[in-house]
Amino acid sequence: MSLVRTALVSVSKRDGLVSFVKGLCDLNVEIISTGGTARFLRDAGILVEEVSEITGFPEILDGRVKTLHPKVHAGLLAIRENQQHQRQLRENNITPIDMVVVNLYPFAETSATVGASFQEVIENIDIGGPSMIRSAAKNFRDVAVVVSSDDYGWILKEMEKGQGCLSLSSQFLLAQKAFSLTAGYEAAISSYLSRILDSEGTFRVTEEAFPKKLYISLEKVTDLRYGENPHQGAAFYREVSAFDAVLPDSVQLQGKELSFNNIIDLNAAYHLLQEFQAPCAIIIKHTNPCGVAISKESQVDAYVKARACDPVSAFGSVLGFNRILEKETAQEIALTFVEAITAPGYSPDALNLLSAKKSLRLIQYAEALKHLHPWDYKRVEGGVLIQDADRIELRETDWRVATKRSPNQKEWQALKFAWRVVKHVKSNAIVYSNETQTVGIGAGQMSRVDSARIGISKAVLPTQGCVMASDAFFPFRDGIDVAAAAGIGAVVQPGGSVRDEEVIQAANEHEMAMVITGIRHFRH
Repeated sequence: MSLVRTALVSVSKRDGLVSFVKGLCDLNVEIISTGGTARFLRDAGILVEEVSEITGFPEILDGRVKTLHPKVHAGLLAIRENQQHQRQLRENNITPIDMVVVNLYPFAETSATVGASFQEVIENIDIGGPSMIRSAAKNFRDVAVVVSSDDYGWILKEMEKGQGCLSLSSQFLLAQKAFSLTAGYEAAISSYLSRILDSEGTFRVTEEAFPKKLYISLEKVTDLRYGENPHQGAAFYREVSAFDAVLPDSVQLQGKELSFNNIIDLNAAYHLLQEFQAPCAIIIKHTNPCGVAISKESQVDAYVKARACDPVSAFGSVLGFNRILEKETAQEIALTFVEAITAPGYSPDALNLLSAKKSLRLIQYAEALKHLHPWDYKRVEGGVLIQDADRIELRETDWRVATKRSPNQKEWQALKFAWRVVKHVKSNAIVYSNETQTVGIGAGQMSRVDSARIGISKAVLPTQGCVMASDAFFPFRDGIDVAAAAGIGAVVQPGGSVRDEEVIQAANEHEMAMVITGIRHFRH
């Protein structure tokens, strides 16, 4: 057990700080602080000694140098049981520091801020904070290092119980957290600087370049029961960055523990939901949508239409909604077994109704407040593939009608709807739809014509007069022939095949309309 007599407090984030420091004072801990933190604590009525009074040296260089002094770091690094260390402290009139309460300048947040200048970002590289954290964490047997306000409560409770002392195991836990913080902090700085171009002393960020070295910092959210299969262990991690952690920060309101596969399907649902402004219902099975619909009338109408696309596959699915889940929708959901639901919220009546299904997982997803991560990662053996996330806006002004017949107004609406959906279906991907709902989906086949056939074979609703979307070009005309036989009236596809003219000719023969987008949406 280590008795805490003196604590150095220097923070940029001050949530919960006053009550924590007052609790330390009640345990007879002397408080040392710096600059703005010292003023903040004094304004709260707390007696504080300035670091400059300890060091005999003022803060200089606009605050760049405050705690970088032997009287600070020797006070942190001295081993209490080492007689030579203690003699040297006495000879140099250095007071041991038993606790450091530090968090760091908001570098990641600043570097991700639109319009932040290079110099502004550089000034948010903390120097003194990480130095104190490292000194204290290295000497964790004698010094407690506190880097998160989440730990304030239990630290005070343990010290109150231990008459001002903390256990070695607690101080080691705090040191682990401290080095994780500094590792992530340095990684963020390195990643940012790797994206900077120097042009004769002018520094600017290039968003297009991928850095030569990339450090990804992760923290565990929870262990999972197993992975994709019961013999595989698994855990869920949050990426530590300035980007919104939508899924890790979501709240589970009821139901069984989320599985590995649930989380993947919830992610697929969330991303597809971002395609639509109108009330939307999405049904996901094994990361593929098996039903998508929008409705101007009501949320329940959208859900019923989505389910009608493939009611068999809807069994055991994950559902996604972009509006607060309503009672009428919950009543329809209750008719079918589903694994999980994600929505921005739930009405009290919907929650009450679905509470009868104890195992049903209800997830309230966290809205993206800033922006989603711009990259997509794919793990391969011995490495990681990184690409820009496929979030390109639908640019219908770039679409080109390639056939003799142009789509009519209903077909245009249906083509835009189907194109938004097809980018979220595993390749080779084919989607059949009308203006507001999918009617058949063919996913993940080795040949495009097989996806075209499967989409028709799974269609429960009439396909006559519907449209078809393909995530990539048609290598042969056979996919068009399959669609025409089912009464499909219009097609949207990227184009780019050496047989484009043959494919367009097939559409003309069937009096179909065909639109070329020039954008491919492979999803492996």
